[in-house]
Amino acid sequence: MKLLIASDLHGSAFYVQQLMERIQAEAPDRILLLGDLLYHGPRNDLPADYAPKKVIPLLNGLKEKIIAVRGNCEAEVDQMVLDFPVMADYTTLELESGKLLFATHGHHFDPEHLPPIPAGSAFAFGHVHVKHMEWKDGILILNPGSVSIPKDGSHSYMTYEDGVFTQKLLDGTALGSIEF
Repeated sequence: MKLLIASDLHGSAFYVQQLMERIQAEAPDRILLLGDLLYHGPRNDLPADYAPKKVIPLLNGLKEKIIAVRGNCEAEVDQMVLDFPVMADYTTLELESGKLLFATHGHHFDPEHLPPIPAGSAFAFGHVHVKHMEWKDGILILNPGSVSIPKDGSHSYMTYEDGVFTQKLLDGTALGSIEF
């Protein structure tokens, strides 16, 4: 199974279009979105080409592949315009290895407040807009960074394939990998 994992799109048609190009190039089986899809939030500046109405059809065009969780910027109105579920606080995926991937936005659970998951699991979150990938106390902690408003200056996403998570820039450049 190949996953593409992205977070914090924040309604930027400019960066979501770049993400769509990466999705086409990567050809993932599933797309895992870690929240904050359409709204920029009151604490963030407007991202480039902030146009949620342009982002909606881009995401809806991939509805069969998308698994999404609710970010702190999602509201019921977002669910009204998106054709895939976005209101769950978290989801779990059992990967082909039998290992668990727990995915959430990061405003309820985070690396300092992990959910009750077994050692050897992975915990993926967004929210902080900073890429992260490390083993901590037997749990693989992952953050793909932000597609549209990165706090570390680089627009990014992550892939999972053949037991390896890889951080990537929106141009497809691999930044680093970690085995799971």
